[in-house]
Amino acid sequence: MTEIKLHNSKTRSKEVFTPIDDKNVRMYVCGPTVYDRAHLGNARPVIVFDTLYRLLRHVYGEAHVTYARNFTDVDDKINATALARKEAGAAGTLEELVTERSNETIDWYLKDMGALGAVKPNYMPRATEYIAQMIAMIEDLIAKGHAYAAEGHVLFSVESYSDYGALSGRSVDDMIAGARVEVAPYKKNAMDFVLWKPSTDDLPGWDSPWGRGRPGWHIECSAMSYELLGASFDIHGGGNDLQFPHHENEIAQSCCAHPQGEFARFWMHNEMLQVEGKKMSKSLGNFFTVRDLLDQGVPGEVIRFVFLSTHYGKPMDWTEKKAKEAEATLRKWRGLSNAASKNGTPAQVVVDALADDLNTSLALTELGHMAKSMLQRQRSEVEQTEIDDFAASARLLGLLLDDAEMGKWVFGGAVDQLLVNQHLNELAEKLVSLRATAMETKDFAPVDALKTALMDAGVEVRMSKAGVELLPGAGFDAAKLEGL
Repeated sequence: MTEIKLHNSKTRSKEVFTPIDDKNVRMYVCGPTVYDRAHLGNARPVIVFDTLYRLLRHVYGEAHVTYARNFTDVDDKINATALARKEAGAAGTLEELVTERSNETIDWYLKDMGALGAVKPNYMPRATEYIAQMIAMIEDLIAKGHAYAAEGHVLFSVESYSDYGALSGRSVDDMIAGARVEVAPYKKNAMDFVLWKPSTDDLPGWDSPWGRGRPGWHIECSAMSYELLGASFDIHGGGNDLQFPHHENEIAQSCCAHPQGEFARFWMHNEMLQVEGKKMSKSLGNFFTVRDLLDQGVPGEVIRFVFLSTHYGKPMDWTEKKAKEAEATLRKWRGLSNAASKNGTPAQVVVDALADDLNTSLALTELGHMAKSMLQRQRSEVEQTEIDDFAASARLLGLLLDDAEMGKWVFGGAVDQLLVNQHLNELAEKLVSLRATAMETKDFAPVDALKTALMDAGVEVRMSKAGVELLPGAGFDAAKLEGL
């Protein structure tokens, strides 16, 4: 069996991954707060942990991996959006409008992430479906002396958990100095955080021993992960912006509520996203959603490829140049896999790259080597098993899928790239011959005519003393090569 190594944020080192139960490998990832469209940065953890999910299923078997990713549908931003709709004249109670907005946003999210090739997790719990479990967990924390009620709120007592701060590597004093903590007279300690808070009559709320209210953010994931995956599970993932306070608070709650368990054994955090070297923000005019890109004609597969080209533990920079290069590569790979069956086996070099802490950049490089090897030969010299294994290797990365959404290609349908490559090589030889003749006759019209025809077909023409190279470029149309 392939050995997987993952960087564990908890130990700050890369470790061999050994699941608690290899017949039920369990992973929990913090999902979105569903108040609006997912922006491009929201897509990074989805792609990172979708790729890990695919690797785990390949190594341990599809039936032996359980993946849960939640929806936070209890939030002040959702309430504010619903309130704005109500003030604009929308029919229904505020609570009904909150539900309507959550349903709408969840549907958008699943469609947008599906367009990026993301497999739906086994479980996609909504916070509102687990309120009873949250209340029970809070009651248990109070009974064990880890939480206290005050003025309609329930707060977790940070001082009651001696390992608080171990994940982020900060002391409580450091966290107070560096964090924006809510100052409230009912808190015993400035770092104590909310487990339950009161709701006004017009806002969504649930009856509880502490009055009508709603849960704090952190308790939601602790309750849902326990119900779905148990007191101990293998991997907990999310963006590094969640490491503190969200994940730190999850650990405190869960370990105090269920001291017999380990909660998550491996913690994995992806780095953040930039756009053209700058932090994405509305003020800089470089803020956009996944749907914005899809509507602009950028295929979801291109977005995924760009994300995979950078290791998840490093900041990722989205640029138009990377997107164009990804499009050109994927067009070529699509053509190679056009004749593939579903009988292939992922190449071990690709599996090994992913098994080494999700080295997706190396995995893409290995795929490139496989593609180059096939493209350097005549169509008749390439074995069907090579094509099948190449396609299977790409699918392990969530690429070259035949999903309907993934098939929205701005550059047209897939072609037989091996045959196209053969035609381009022949045309390159023809251009070399025409150029040699032109050097003698000084009549370059035939050279210019062929170059123009090639560029009209979307072919990038590179001419140098060393020779001629023809490459499919943006807008490439294989059909236009036939007459040349």
